[in-house]
Amino acid sequence: MLIRRPVADVFEAFVNPALTSQFWFSKGSGRLVAGQQVTWTWEMYGFSAQVNVKAIESNARILVEWSGYGTPTPIEWIFKARPDSTTFVTLTNKGFPGTEAEAMQHALDATEGFAFVLAGAKALLEHNVKLNLVPDRFPDGVGGH
Repeated sequence: MLIRRPVADVFEAFVNPALTSQFWFSKGSGRLVAGQQVTWTWEMYGFSAQVNVKAIESNARILVEWSGYGTPTPIEWIFKARPDSTTFVTLTNKGFPGTEAEAMQHALDATEGFAFVLAGAKALLEHNVKLNLVPDRFPDGVGGH
């Protein structure tokens, strides 16, 4: 996803829970720091995830591990600064558990969810608009859709 903001601004939006909570989870227990563990909470869904921060390369890369699908899986963001002061963000989540069909469904769900996250970040950073994509995806709760 291309985000029309300098890489430092985009990177900060993903490591600083005060910003990330405006487009993804509702509450984060702390800033992402390599070697630390934080908790991300989606209050609207009554769900929290423990996140182990594996690597932080300022303005370039974030690698975390979380158990969003019942077993630890890595999530990696790559931030590429572009000559026009924009940033291209690539996000990868892999290693899903279960049968081939279950792993495929987890991958599809993750793709959908992270597309919302990137779109929400883009709207916030480029236009200061909170789209509420994550809470509005399941307005009656995850089981109520």
